Amino acid sequence: MDNSVVVGYDAVSPLGTDLETQWRRLLNGESGIAALTRFPVDRNFPVNIAGQVEDIDEGAYPFLKPRDLALWPSPIFKYAMLAAYRALKNSKIEITPDLAPRVAVTFSSAVGGQDALLNADRRMKSEGKPPPPYANPNSCINMVSGKVSILTGATGPIASIVTACATGVTSIIAGAMLLALGKADVAICGAVDFALVEPIVAGFATMNGAYQRKPGVPDEPPARASRPFSADRRGFVISEGAGAVVIASREFATSHGLDALIEIAGWSMTSDASHFVAPNFETVRRCIAESIEDAGVQPPDIDAVNAHAASTKVGDRVEYEALKAVFGKKLPPVTANKSIIGHAMGASSAIESIFAIESMRRDILPPTINYTPAPEIEIDCVSQGPRRCNQEFVLKNAFGFGGCNSCIVFKRSI
Repeated sequence: MDNSVVVGYDAVSPLGTDLETQWRRLLNGESGIAALTRFPVDRNFPVNIAGQVEDIDEGAYPFLKPRDLALWPSPIFKYAMLAAYRALKNSKIEITPDLAPRVAVTFSSAVGGQDALLNADRRMKSEGKPPPPYANPNSCINMVSGKVSILTGATGPIASIVTACATGVTSIIAGAMLLALGKADVAICGAVDFALVEPIVAGFATMNGAYQRKPGVPDEPPARASRPFSADRRGFVISEGAGAVVIASREFATSHGLDALIEIAGWSMTSDASHFVAPNFETVRRCIAESIEDAGVQPPDIDAVNAHAASTKVGDRVEYEALKAVFGKKLPPVTANKSIIGHAMGASSAIESIFAIESMRRDILPPTINYTPAPEIEIDCVSQGPRRCNQEFVLKNAFGFGGCNSCIVFKRSI
């Protein structure tokens, strides 16, 4: 059976809420990291920077009605619907009643709408009022795919598969699996996360995962904080965003005259079965190798890698060692988008997949910023600015808490 093809996509990220602006800023190496303002912070709070998504003009979209949004206060819903709506519009697919049963939705979130439940809990304690009726639905992770389904009218298979920070890529893989099994002709895939919530942010800090200023050292500019593969990396910068990717079977795309320049050539998923957060070299290596093998190519055929590269000491080193084990001395250029947009949790790999696809279509690699070479990591991470690069095959890595590894190989088919 033919591989699935990408026919539409859209994203919101700390770089902006329209894709062209995001791409321009990414290519220019303009960081989306700034002071954390999503909630009040003081000098005693462990985190004071973040990658935040700007507000949108809700009135420009008829499905973002004030009365409805009041019932769904967690931002994951409006941004998931926005990305899915625009991705579907870009695909030029009209979901008619006849097509609807053949359209799957595999949209998910790693964190979900916990902010709505936390706010309800605070109201109970401070005002003695019970939770609003929509508090629990806001916190249901599968409600993201449900809202996308309601918006688009898709009535095919629906699922919200959570693999922590690998959720975005896993959602695309899940959609491709449904198409390969003949259970759908189209899948709306993606992920959303808006995890800038006080206890979540502080919790990442107590785990020594999130970037924190070094004691006794003057504060750095926020734009300098996220530095994957760098000798002085100090953890990830928490950010937010959403990414939607519409895929279709090759047969459907061809018969409907859809733009299908990129295909999903291969993928793999593995479980570390080891530590709850520290990555395991062997299963990460195997995930990378298996995705390339599944694409029917050899490591030298991969023209570029879009890395997970969260900017943690252990994570970046293990990813590099796994890449080196697979590619040997011929490691292709490795870009690290989180240096610019931070880590949007489950949404990160959906957004980064979209950036990888744009990179393939435009024959250019965006830069990795804030890079200082690390002796133990010999890597070309495109640190000197954007680079012209013809890309037929691109590997996208995504790894998450719980030992969830997902890798996907994109192929430019035209």
